[in-house]
Amino acid sequence: MELNAKIPSGPIEGKWEKHRFDMNLVNPANKRKYSIIVVGSGLAGASGAASMAELGYNVKCFCYQDSPRRAHSIAAQGGINAAKNYQNDGDSVYRLFYDTVKGGDYRSREANVYRLAELSVEIIDQCVAQGVPFAREYGGLLDNRSFGGALVSRTFYARGQTGQQLLLGAYQALERQIGLGKVKMYSRHEMLELIVIDGRARGIVVRDMVSGELGIHLADAVVLATGGYGNVFFLSTYAKGANGTAIWRAYKRGAAFADPCFTQIHPTCIPVTGEYQSKLTLMSESLRNDGRIWVPKQKGESRPAGAIPEEERDYYLERLYPAFGNLAPRDISSRAAKRVCDEGRGVGPTGLGVYLDFADAIQRLGAGVIGEKYGNLFEMYERITDEDPYKVPMRIFPATHYTMGGLWVDYNLMSTIPGCFVIGEANFSDHGANRLGASALMQGLADGYFVIPYTIGDYLASTKFEKVSEDHPQAQAAKAEVEERIKRLLSVNGKCTIMSFHRELGQIMWEHCGMSRNRALLEEALQKIPAVRERFWEDVRVPGDGDELNQSLEYAGRVADFLEIGELICLDALEREESCGAHFREEYQTEDGEALRDDENYAHVAAWEYAGEGKKPIRNVEPLTFEYVPLEQRSYK
Repeated sequence: MELNAKIPSGPIEGKWEKHRFDMNLVNPANKRKYSIIVVGSGLAGASGAASMAELGYNVKCFCYQDSPRRAHSIAAQGGINAAKNYQNDGDSVYRLFYDTVKGGDYRSREANVYRLAELSVEIIDQCVAQGVPFAREYGGLLDNRSFGGALVSRTFYARGQTGQQLLLGAYQALERQIGLGKVKMYSRHEMLELIVIDGRARGIVVRDMVSGELGIHLADAVVLATGGYGNVFFLSTYAKGANGTAIWRAYKRGAAFADPCFTQIHPTCIPVTGEYQSKLTLMSESLRNDGRIWVPKQKGESRPAGAIPEEERDYYLERLYPAFGNLAPRDISSRAAKRVCDEGRGVGPTGLGVYLDFADAIQRLGAGVIGEKYGNLFEMYERITDEDPYKVPMRIFPATHYTMGGLWVDYNLMSTIPGCFVIGEANFSDHGANRLGASALMQGLADGYFVIPYTIGDYLASTKFEKVSEDHPQAQAAKAEVEERIKRLLSVNGKCTIMSFHRELGQIMWEHCGMSRNRALLEEALQKIPAVRERFWEDVRVPGDGDELNQSLEYAGRVADFLEIGELICLDALEREESCGAHFREEYQTEDGEALRDDENYAHVAAWEYAGEGKKPIRNVEPLTFEYVPLEQRSYK
């Protein structure tokens, strides 16, 4: 498989502008002759569908929720980055670019990251024009706060519900186009197969989740905006319905899957409380602006937090990383929390927790100011834990949060299947081995509002399309495969629940390929996961049938895919014999326990190619070059 990233030539500051000029354009009158399918209606999907419809294309948008407002983008709390430099603290497009490449531990494409930083300033203007209620200073200017991995304040926010407000903005833009008849919205529809005709993506097979009916939808191009695959770990901060099925279908049709082992652990999650917990809740990284993270200096400390004097506390992030302190990047902060808990200094009933303490900030600023900034987050924490964070410190612990890996895309956001574009978290393109906080919303909206509307036009203008109908043999074959898969799931009629297999897979993934990995654990996982998958197909019980509302059937299909995705994640982690960002191989670390990269052998993207059922996938490589951000040992000290 040839990986042509199609990165434009010339200085990095002018690449995107030059590329936009060099691209083929579609005559405005001809745009209505083209149809585009968008799968997913979160920030990337909704903004992309709305923008392409406004240009004149005919768009079909699909989501498995009852409304686009239910997309998991709603859960991104803390903010969105942009290099506006409103604080006059030294920020710039170049600094955001530098911080993102460094934060990703030099495993992302420079050209893509610079474009992201460049477009960030336009996103804020777009969202303000839509009426997104960003926080403002007393004088009326937009406010900013800090996030991990940066020494400037560049994060725009709407209290602790930034994702929700941005999604409502994109949703309104989408609904306007639905009202105008340019977007046809299909809620409660799940994509179960990609239709590839003559080597090009031409449509999808979907299941109506209410009636159970299978349908074929055809178009000139398909855009996947279906988010990440982190629910492979079972316990995560994702919505329970989030899954990897759409991108996994595309992978099996020929789309390369890039860097699947780059899975992010978020440091500020409410700790697990019991064996049968099925969901984790995130506390926004924005809390690290005013909250101080600490554990007792003594092992096995049993006194409540308020009874532990200051001299007996270890503010370990401030001690280890004085330049960044509590705002060290997510991967570094997560591993530091794990280390102090492994030493026996963790807090809470399980010992798997650290304190996030607001006492100093409340004393300095007052409870009212803290409430204005984080009130809804404090309320959410109290509802879940029955502890008041105004009076006692929060307890947090790292958890699975985001996937930097995803389908490989070129500079135009097109996968290795012509006509299949991938945007937002579903692609691999911008974050490298670790995503900086507040960059997910930035990437989703940059891809949807400002990149895909241009690049998809270039593809459409330079491609000759033959008319295809639902009767086409490839379309019917794809539908038949979905029917066969559903029939197989329903016919197992075993004794074990779907969730029991998902939970077992998640435990293997967390213990063998979680915050740290090593060869022995990964090799063991690669023995265990196929065995679980074999038992799944022999003993899972999926009640009901396929021709009706059947949430068990939906869940079974997703878990079946997770059982395959998990194996690819572990294989990718095994073959990347270095530590970088969130991929921490215990064999490769510095003397003080930081990630040790191997730039000579692994400064590349690993793009996996499906080789057929039961065969080991093929590992392709896209070399990464660093002309503007020199390769160096990452330090936040």
